[in-house]
Amino acid sequence: MVGLALVAAACGSGGQPAGAAIVPPASSATVPYRGPAAAPAGDAFYVPPQPLPAGRPGDILWSRQVPASGMLAGLGVEVDQVLYLSTDAQGRPDAVSGTVVLPPAAARTAAPLVGFASGTEGLGDACAPSKTIAAGTFDWTDHIVAAVNHGWAVAVSDYQGLGTPGDHTYSVGRSEGHAVLDAVRAAQRLPGAGLRADAKVAFWGYSQGGGASAWAGELAPAYAPELRTVGVAAGGVPANLTKVSEAVDGMPWSGVQLMSAIGFAAAYPELKVDDAVQPAFRSAVQGLRTECIKEALPAFAGKHVGDILTTDLLHQPAWQARLTQNSLGANPPKVPIMLYHGTADTVVAFGQAEDLARRYCAAGVDVTWRAYAGQDHGDAWNHIDEVTSYLAARFAGTPVTPSCP
Repeated sequence: MVGLALVAAACGSGGQPAGAAIVPPASSATVPYRGPAAAPAGDAFYVPPQPLPAGRPGDILWSRQVPASGMLAGLGVEVDQVLYLSTDAQGRPDAVSGTVVLPPAAARTAAPLVGFASGTEGLGDACAPSKTIAAGTFDWTDHIVAAVNHGWAVAVSDYQGLGTPGDHTYSVGRSEGHAVLDAVRAAQRLPGAGLRADAKVAFWGYSQGGGASAWAGELAPAYAPELRTVGVAAGGVPANLTKVSEAVDGMPWSGVQLMSAIGFAAAYPELKVDDAVQPAFRSAVQGLRTECIKEALPAFAGKHVGDILTTDLLHQPAWQARLTQNSLGANPPKVPIMLYHGTADTVVAFGQAEDLARRYCAAGVDVTWRAYAGQDHGDAWNHIDEVTSYLAARFAGTPVTPSCP
């Protein structure tokens, strides 16, 4: 139930300078976008057409309704899986899958929209939130239920490469931020959904999702200026990826470092990880690509990345450049943000998140900072009522009383 950032990084060869916002270029695709097509059956749903059509980020390639399962059953909601156009970390068009959860039909025209960013589920395609939501086993369903109980619509991105072909770009903030923003656009464009194009929008997530939702807040002004964004709630945020990686090394969640290395290598082809894996660990590292988080962690618990890799990738210039580019703070959000974190967090270091709050405060952002004394990573996520109260106030237009560190 977490989301980390690891061995990898930011600017670097062929990339945008640190802090630069990516505005999607005009598509070079020769196939025009003609609206949603009929959805293929089964897992073929997750395989995008090639070449991708020349649509806008957030345009739906296809969608299908699935039963409301698990905790969502009996709430009167509609659940739709979507495959939509987005933009990768380097500004290139890609396709991402996700889920839209709609309140009862009578409430939709007045419904605000939450872009919910999932915490770490793993790198395996079976771990994609759209699949576990449909199965009724999604780890973060209680967050969706809380939003639905407020009358909100919810858009949940699977992120790039989770469900869809290729490695998941795990912990790559620019990729994840685009995917979350475009999931909201897709929800607004979903045929028959009945959501308003000018609905108020907020972003919410914890851990990996906290980073993704904060990235959505930073990227929105340049990448999705038409969205009526009113607030962000981001918990357990991996803001400085180098500090997060150094702190988790040798801890029970040390395996997320390898997951992040795989994610960055997927996003940035100049970064290589497989060649740096010690022979004894090659099978286990390869296994991460198909495993969900509970399967992935045991093989690496308590180990140092130096025991697994033949070289220190984290501090190499090319990796450091990409890490910096995907560390938060260079483009503070233009809307109020709630940042929350446990002071005893052993997965996503507390100090670097507090530093982000201070940086945002210094830039004039309306920050609501919550430091939960003595709480570890698996405790501080469970402040759902406080977060939804914060988001409800943003949707209502209530003035913010900032509380900086």
